[in-house]
Amino acid sequence: MLFRDFVNKLDEEGKLIKIKKEVSVEYEIATIMKMLDGNPILFENVSGYDMPVVANIFSTRNLVTEAMGIDEKEIIKKIAHAIDNPVEPSVKKAEGYKRLNSLNDIPILKYYPQDGGKYIASAIVVASDEEYGLNASYHRMMVIDENKVVMRILPRDFHKYIERGLKKFVIAIGNPASVALAAAISPPTHVNELAIAHALSPIELIEIDGFIAPEAEIIMIASITDEMHDEGPFLDLTETFDIVRKQRVAKIEKIYAKEQPYYHALLPGGLEHKTLMGMPREPTIYYEVAKVCDVVDVYITPGGCSWLHGVVSIRKHGEDDGKKAIEAAFRGHKSMKHVFVVDDDIDIRDPNQIEWAMATRFQASKDVVIKHEKGSSLDPSADPITRETTKVGFDLTIPWGKDKSKFTKPDLPIKLNIDDYI
Repeated sequence: MLFRDFVNKLDEEGKLIKIKKEVSVEYEIATIMKMLDGNPILFENVSGYDMPVVANIFSTRNLVTEAMGIDEKEIIKKIAHAIDNPVEPSVKKAEGYKRLNSLNDIPILKYYPQDGGKYIASAIVVASDEEYGLNASYHRMMVIDENKVVMRILPRDFHKYIERGLKKFVIAIGNPASVALAAAISPPTHVNELAIAHALSPIELIEIDGFIAPEAEIIMIASITDEMHDEGPFLDLTETFDIVRKQRVAKIEKIYAKEQPYYHALLPGGLEHKTLMGMPREPTIYYEVAKVCDVVDVYITPGGCSWLHGVVSIRKHGEDDGKKAIEAAFRGHKSMKHVFVVDDDIDIRDPNQIEWAMATRFQASKDVVIKHEKGSSLDPSADPITRETTKVGFDLTIPWGKDKSKFTKPDLPIKLNIDDYI
């Protein structure tokens, strides 16, 4: 399902909030996005622009899975299967695109007064290498001119491509849900994230101006320059501001947009940011834990920035299963700082149930695993130079050999239909 098709579907279902009042790209749209976080929004009247803004479109697991036509309960297995079994999508000639003059034609937001400038936060870069093939990845972009952006580029695949001589690449905004999710996955360099996307939910790629891209609302052709520029501050997953760094500048050479395009705005640190970044880490944790014990489910929690905290549900078959799960979970997501392992009777998406398990099944003197090692660059409390941090795993499972009935809640006394009483 294309981005615009999903927007239209949500509109037909009455799930799309339409803001008809004129709104500004500077702080006003971002404020409304934050206040309505988790709800898809269409800003129809953006001051100074003809292009409407769509926000919070993939801000919950339910929205992402609905857009892909996948049962929410099956999403971890589906992502894992797509990573292991990518399917190369077909390519067609691009149709229905028009040229825009510059970045000034696009309603790019300034989210917070502390930001270094206007930011494109939903952009997916598609780059090609002769040996490794296509790569799709997220890179935030701060606008510094009508045809220049400074990009935050981590030392991963896109950086590797640049080091190998890449000059030109594609920037896609307003992508199908499977592309939006797959671009946040970090498979081996030779694995095409767009093939993972196609395995999740079928897509077609387009050939535009000699480049391959997902069929998105806006497609830019860009080139890496030798120029470096300050990038930041910018609010990251942790909802704290990242530091200012010298980063590479890219020149926007051409901009193509669909007829009556939507601009996809992604709220930094918002639920959409967290959902798209966190969900792809769940199958990697699941895989590692499954190697050592009977794993049931995995959840990267929004309260833990959808990056630093995870919950793992297991069925215990031995005394050490909880601690084995902790060690494996940290191997599955090396940026994770705290992990909570629970029995399969605990709803891992309910923080109250996790806290109850800690209150009733946990003893800190013997149920904690503490590790000192490199963590996430997003953690503001970690060592700013080495990224060293303290990682903690909490085994909240029922103590082995104990009477389980003493650690479980009873069912309702009898079965009845409450509608008969109210």
